[in-house]
Amino acid sequence: MTRKQVAALIIVLGGVAFGALGGEYNTRDWWTLRQNLQAGQDAVERLQVETDSLGKVAKALESDSAAQERAARESFGMLRKGEILYRIEPAKP
Repeated sequence: MTRKQVAALIIVLGGVAFGALGGEYNTRDWWTLRQNLQAGQDAVERLQVETDSLGKVAKALESDSAAQERAARESFGMLRKGEILYRIEPAKP
């Protein structure tokens, strides 16, 4: 190899190394940003599913009397007239 070829090879390798590892936004930073973006998009999708589910529950609580009764019984321990509530507590040691 001549000196010009060696110099050209060094310049090319230096440029590749700088592009991969150097500079303000190098390849490693780009890779990290892509991973963060993917994690953010996954979180948005999960939250969208949760929001849709909660929207369905809210709509049911506004209009469905069975859902309203179930929520009142589960959340507030409400009873119908004539019902008796039995609570069973664990035995104390």
